[in-house]
This record gives sequence, C-alpha cells and structure tokens, in this order.
Amino acid sequence: MTKFKRLSEVDVQNKRVFIRADMNVPQNDVGAITDDTRIHASLPAIQDALARGAAVMVTSHLGRPKEGEWSERVSLTRVAARVGELLRRPVPLVSNWVEDRAWQDALLPGDVVMLENCRLNIGEKKNDEALSKAMASMCDVFANDAFGTAHRAEASTYGIAQYAPIVCAGPLMAAELDALTRALAAPKRPLVAIVAGSKVSTKLTVLRALAEKVDTLIVGGGIANTFLLAQGYQVGESLAEPELVAEAQSLMRDFPDKFPLPVDVACAKTFSSDAEAEMKAIDQVAADDRILDVGMKTVAAYAPILQNAGTIVWNGPLGVFEFEAFAQGTKALAEAIAASPAFSIAGGGDTLAAITAFGVGENISYISTGGGAFLEFLEGKALPAVAILESRMR
Repeated sequence: MTKFKRLSEVDVQNKRVFIRADMNVPQNDVGAITDDTRIHASLPAIQDALARGAAVMVTSHLGRPKEGEWSERVSLTRVAARVGELLRRPVPLVSNWVEDRAWQDALLPGDVVMLENCRLNIGEKKNDEALSKAMASMCDVFANDAFGTAHRAEASTYGIAQYAPIVCAGPLMAAELDALTRALAAPKRPLVAIVAGSKVSTKLTVLRALAEKVDTLIVGGGIANTFLLAQGYQVGESLAEPELVAEAQSLMRDFPDKFPLPVDVACAKTFSSDAEAEMKAIDQVAADDRILDVGMKTVAAYAPILQNAGTIVWNGPLGVFEFEAFAQGTKALAEAIAASPAFSIAGGGDTLAAITAFGVGENISYISTGGGAFLEFLEGKALPAVAILESRMR
C-alpha cells in the first residue's frame, strides 16, 4: 500500500505552501483554453490551503517550451486568469520567480499567486540540484498535486521534494494513488483491463505486466490489429505492427484465455471523417480495407465480461471514435463500463475525450488525469514523484 503524507494532514496556517499542479490544458490556435478539466481538478488543493490560512504559490507546466525561452503560447497567463475566475479573486502571475524573489515579500497568509510555467526554468527537465534547492527554499510545505507528471523526475516534481521542509501529496495526487491502488493492489475480481491504442510497441510491457494480474485483457485499435495478424487474419491496410506479431503470439501463448479478440470490425477504404463504415466478419477483411472500429458482435461479446467484472481498468478507445461512423464500438464499450457495477478507473487523454464525448463520466468510478503516469503505474513501475513522497514519509 502506498504510504505518504497528505496535504489535509499538514498544519499549513501561516505557512508558505508551494503546490505543483498539473494545469497543462489544451488550447486552440489563438491560445484560448478549450478544456479546463485539469484546472478544476487542481482547485481543491488551492482552496484547502487558503481556507486554512496558508500563503499559496502554484505552478504547472504548459506545453513543451524550450527552457529559458518564454512565449505567449506557453505562458500561464490564461491559466492564471481562469483560476482567478473560478476562485473569484485575482491570481497574479509571477514571471522569473526563481531568480527574483521580491514577490515573496508581499505574499501573505490568505494570498495566492501563480508562478509562470515551471518548464521555462533552466534545469527543470534534468532535475537540476541548484534549481531544486532554490524552489525548496521558497516554501515551508511542498504539495505535489500533479499525478500526470509523476513518472518524471523533474526539479518541480522530484528535486524540490528532496529538500522542502515538509512534503506531502495534494488531494488530486492522493485520490489518483488511492484509486489505482484499489484497482490493482487488491482488486475485487474478476479484474478486467482494456488497453487500446495505435501501437503495441508503446504498450507492450504494459500488456505483459497486466496479463499477469488481470482475469481478462481486452485489446483495441492498432494493438488489436497486431494481435489479429498474430492469429493469421488479414488486416488489409489497417494500422498494425507486423514486426511485433511474434511478441503478440507469445503473449497469447503464455496467457491463452485472457485475450478476447474482435469477431467483427467496421472497415473503410480510406481514413477520413466522411468514409462509410462497412461491417465485416474478421475473416472477410479485404487487402485494401482499413479497420477503424470493432463491430457490434464484438461489443456484445465484451458486454457480459464487463457486467460481471469486479474491477475495470480502461486505457484507450477501441476505434477512431472522432469519426462518427467509427464511434459505435467505443461508445458501446463506454456505456457498458458505465453500466457495470464494477469499480472502474479510466485514464489517458483519448480515453478522457471519449468519456466526455459519450457523456458517461458520472458513472465511471474514477477518472485519472494522468496519461503516461497512469500507464506506468499499470505496468508496475515505480513513479519517481511518488517514490520521493513515500521516502519523505519515512
């Protein structure tokens, strides 16, 4: 069981609290925020610290800036403004906050400021020791609330936690770890995992690690196509990785009853939003077909597995759900998970988009904000930012 100190357990009155949040929100071409889910998810930590009399500083990454090179596109200006709207108070944005400490003198209990994109700081990605110590010296309490970056050892997620006087997990980080631990450490059985996506190679180690833990492992997308190839089926021009057929065969050999594969699919001749879906049995796929979704017979076969599950872990849509003609498989899967009495946890950017698109969020037990961190936790890897929280607990 993961053990760490929680922000709610720390006396923060009259203390300087540094919160590392994950407000890496999507933006449109003119820089406007298109989905503020991550901002909403980050508010409880800020609100709790303020309510208990702390002086609060919050930072996040946004995009992938080059260290030391500010641009409007990667600035937290709009994020700070949105946080201010939701908190109903001004939230000043502080730039150059590591070198110039004058802003700290004016930060009083009950105040909150946003510190500019932490990935603009030179040394952030490499977990620079001097930068880490400088950030740690700014606070009395460091609260990591950014589960989405927990798989990376960076200055604002790992280094600062080595040196800050008190280190804890924010409520979002704690909730993520609680949910994932419940799903994987001592799950109610049967445990069913759905892992889908374009590439087997990026999720192969996850598949093997999960196959050892779960009762059923449903694969989708390009991953399923590779497994179909491994069974000798034709997948036409579909996304697949022929070079990993041997590995897929090895997985099915080692875990013979755990991989239910599609029995029918939705195909098209082109990859486009206006392509027409043609339903085909899996042995009828033509050389010029592209598999873009699973068929309804396949979903019907998956439905009782999900209905009878004790725990469900979901990462990745079954098809190209962004195209209306090829959304039915993922929609039916999402609805089946939502209808199941199982404890369900879903994570990954495409998965969250599908949950939003099909309006099933209220009936998923826990929705993880993490992508890479979610996958690495599933794989059984130690997440650096979590490991340092645990070590500071001891």
